[in-house]
Amino acid sequence: MANQSNTVTYIGITNDLLRRVIEHQQKEIEGFTKKYNICKLVYYEEFEYVYDAIEREKQLKGWLRKRKVELIESINPAWEDLSKLFFE
Repeated sequence: MANQSNTVTYIGITNDLLRRVIEHQQKEIEGFTKKYNICKLVYYEEFEYVYDAIEREKQLKGWLRKRKVELIESINPAWEDLSKLFFE
C-alpha cells in the first residue's frame, strides 16, 4: 500500500484483502498507516499458506525502497489504486 503521493509504502499480510484495504482507507487502524495516510493498494500477492505469506512479507520488508518500487512498477507502473478492481 502507499500514500497518495507514493512517497510512503506499507507492507503487511491479511486473510481478507478487501476488508483490510477498507480499514486503512477509512482510517480505522491506529498506527503507521493512519499517521502517513496509507490508502492506496498498489501491489499485492496471494498465497495459499499463511507461512508463505509471512516469509514473503519479511523478505520484502528487508528490501531497499528502490527494489520495492521496481516490484510495484513491474505490474503497476502508474501506481494506480488496485482496490478499485474489487468495486467494479
